[in-house]
Amino acid sequence: MLTGWRYRFASATGTACLVVAAVLAANHPSSQSAFTTVVPLFDRLDPTVLSGSSLRWALTLSVIAIAGVVWPLYKPRPRRILDTVFLVQKRVIVGGFALATLGYFKWSHRLPRATLVMSIGLLVVALPAWFLLIRARPTGTDGRTLLVGDDPEQIKRVASTVDTLVLGYLCPTIAGSRAESASPSDTTGEAVADGGIELRHDGLADLESGFDRSGLSGSLSRLGGLSRLEDVLVEYDVDTVVLAFRQADRAEFFGALDACHEHGVDAKVHREYADSVLVSEGDVGELVDVDLEPWDPLDHLFKRLFDIVFATAGLLAFAPLMLVIAAAIKLDSPGPVFYNQHRTAGFGDTFPVYKFRSMRPEGADATPTDDAENDRITRVGRVLRKTHLDELPQLWSIFVGDMSVVGPRAAWTEEEVLLEKDTPSWRKRWFVKPGLTGLAQIHDANSTDPNTKLRYDLEYIRRQSFWFDLKIVIRQIWTVVVDIRKIVRR
Repeated sequence: MLTGWRYRFASATGTACLVVAAVLAANHPSSQSAFTTVVPLFDRLDPTVLSGSSLRWALTLSVIAIAGVVWPLYKPRPRRILDTVFLVQKRVIVGGFALATLGYFKWSHRLPRATLVMSIGLLVVALPAWFLLIRARPTGTDGRTLLVGDDPEQIKRVASTVDTLVLGYLCPTIAGSRAESASPSDTTGEAVADGGIELRHDGLADLESGFDRSGLSGSLSRLGGLSRLEDVLVEYDVDTVVLAFRQADRAEFFGALDACHEHGVDAKVHREYADSVLVSEGDVGELVDVDLEPWDPLDHLFKRLFDIVFATAGLLAFAPLMLVIAAAIKLDSPGPVFYNQHRTAGFGDTFPVYKFRSMRPEGADATPTDDAENDRITRVGRVLRKTHLDELPQLWSIFVGDMSVVGPRAAWTEEEVLLEKDTPSWRKRWFVKPGLTGLAQIHDANSTDPNTKLRYDLEYIRRQSFWFDLKIVIRQIWTVVVDIRKIVRR
């Protein structure tokens, strides 16, 4: 993997070379002939072949336009694979429109439209591949490592086991009077030059004095507090983060995992925390890899496209029915049509879920209960719950990306606390986007039996794929049809 000036040089020169190669390939007579033959629509475009000064002008403008819009990608920084692909493709298309605009107003020598279309088509494939190639990490290496946590002893122990470059560590501080994260009972304050207070855990000062790792001595620099994590990931182009928290269930722990996921940075934890996270199978050793993105990138892309298509079709098809349901709810009992509740999303984040109200508003309780024992459910609500029609407003959450069609069911934030007490591994569900339906839902496993529900959810995470999602959706639709038939026959 290239870093620093080598990455900047390779990304810029590679972009320029690929642009020139794409334009020359698209400008060749045989290429234009083959293209218009395969795609008859482009017979209407002018398949003109450039040469001489016109070709040189076209190449110069193309390099300036495409290489210019891709400028932000020349800075080395961690990014997820799909984010890199989409960002490059978006900017290449913007550059293509810029070239088309120059040609339309005839401000200079322009690319023939057939050449321009073929060039952009080649570059939206070649350029993302190039940026992924120069950023690919060699197998078995972790590159630049950052230690993050609030446990000094664990940070020291982890630092001695990491065999790659350790950039430094992040730990909690108090700036002025505001605490980021620490318990006064296990820290002591020490004044620092900027007027703030640096919290010193027992043994934390020893980290500054030096340590020995694989025969190498050196200091482990403190790079700031936990709030600087995202800035440090970008500034130092971090490859791997090793978490060293006293407890794996605190908000900072999953917040750090969320930051790693957003920036495409690998994460490792101590083996004793393996029950709280989703780990790669077959991991051995003191540190284990956290499986931040268990989806295959291509399956992930297909899943998101399917979510958008499914949600759009559902909102359009069921719009009249949703109006009828809204009227029935208002006539059946007093209260709002929709029920708004905050649910847990990936890595402990929250988002609002909207459902058709199926219960009377008063007396809400986080304790999971069976529908048959719940006397707050209204007459219309029982029909909606039985037919799953109360879930229809969640199609909007799927459309905007808060949920997926298939995944672990999003739990109420207050209910999560109760479920975690009964099921220690409950938070492993946080590594997949919550869904409208899922493997647990089609097997009628709900929060009243959290262990069974978790077992199905983890099985889904292990087996997940686009085709597995389709099977679950088909089975859920069939279940809804059967339930509706039962109600109609009564």
